Amino acid sequence: MLQKKICMVGSFATGKTSLVARFVHSIFSEKYQTTVGVKIDKKTVNYKDKELNLILWDLYGEDEFQKVRMSYLRGSSAYLLVVDGTRRNTLEKAFGLQVKVEETIGKVPFVLVLNKSDLSDEWEIEIDEIDDLMQKGWHVIQTSAKTGRGVEEVFQTIARKMLEA
Repeated sequence: MLQKKICMVGSFATGKTSLVARFVHSIFSEKYQTTVGVKIDKKTVNYKDKELNLILWDLYGEDEFQKVRMSYLRGSSAYLLVVDGTRRNTLEKAFGLQVKVEETIGKVPFVLVLNKSDLSDEWEIEIDEIDDLMQKGWHVIQTSAKTGRGVEEVFQTIARKMLEA
């Protein structure tokens, strides 16, 4: 069975831990839990009759990239860049994080995850900004860890991108 490491990267409180909990355990908690360091989960997915064991590294959310975090990225086959749609600054931070990740591990598959779609009436990110990113070739998926919308799609997409890379 293939094993692939995927890092969850993004500012604090974007929903990285909630997305992993929804995907791995099919649960959502309203209680905010700060990740300290890294939390590792795994789940097996199937893609085109292949079993793929995803090792999910949920990195603590920080608005500045610290040296300790760089070591967490090593060995990653892909990453999910998680943004909170209700906080525009998390998208701006994501652009900087994406550059830092590429500097650290090179160009590997990634998906920009626009989380909290259940709060779309409070979103600060405009549709045309999302369209611009997609025009640049970025794969963008809107999700809600709370409702489950798009969560399975994100992990299936990143699995496909890794296997077809």
